[in-house]
Amino acid sequence: MGRKYRVLSTRHRVRGVRCGVVLLLIFAATCRFLPAQQAANAAVTTLPTVTFTMDFPQSNPTHYSIAVDARGRARYESTATITEDSEAETYRADFEVSKANREHIFEWAKQAKYFAGKVDSGNRKLAFTGAKVLSYQDGPHLNTAQYNYSNLEPVRALTELFQKMDGTLEYGRRLAYYHRYQKLALDAELKQMEAQATNGELTEIGTVAPVLQEIVDDHSVINVVRARAQELIEMGNGLGH
Repeated sequence: MGRKYRVLSTRHRVRGVRCGVVLLLIFAATCRFLPAQQAANAAVTTLPTVTFTMDFPQSNPTHYSIAVDARGRARYESTATITEDSEAETYRADFEVSKANREHIFEWAKQAKYFAGKVDSGNRKLAFTGAKVLSYQDGPHLNTAQYNYSNLEPVRALTELFQKMDGTLEYGRRLAYYHRYQKLALDAELKQMEAQATNGELTEIGTVAPVLQEIVDDHSVINVVRARAQELIEMGNGLGH
């Protein structure tokens, strides 16, 4: 009887260990699943976002994208070269879109039916001006439209606005580089930027204000360059910039 009791007790202990191992495995699997589930839930509750992407190998940058959410938070990413001799590099910047431009973006997206239908004009005789993509995401719902040229006025307006943003952000990228490595190049760069800003070819100038302010504060930079940088800061503070 004593031996039988000891054998039974050993069997019970083995079963207990096996159950414990199973429970630990279930617990570990659950822990691995939770972060994925939380990420999925976060994706579902993401704010409505409009994204514009451009790929044009014959231009600089060759690729860029701008994503703007309903609160005006934006992310810019591009692949471009700074100088003719430099290699293409990826550049990223987070910024806040002005209230006016944010409202324009989402109103035009609405007018374009959130890109659910046909966007491209279908005219194959038109010159290629870059592969463009507009997308609208609201939680799990995503609409994406590819085009070269569109006959839809809100799509054309969005394209122009995002291209102006790209122009401004690339100026900021180059100015930061020139201020650090080639200060003599700042004069021509700022003169060109000022001309484009005056002609309404740039927008969201305030996003590069920190770079412009660094130039203004740098007494090793010639006064005319610092003055242009200050003028651009003031333009960025104006309505519609």
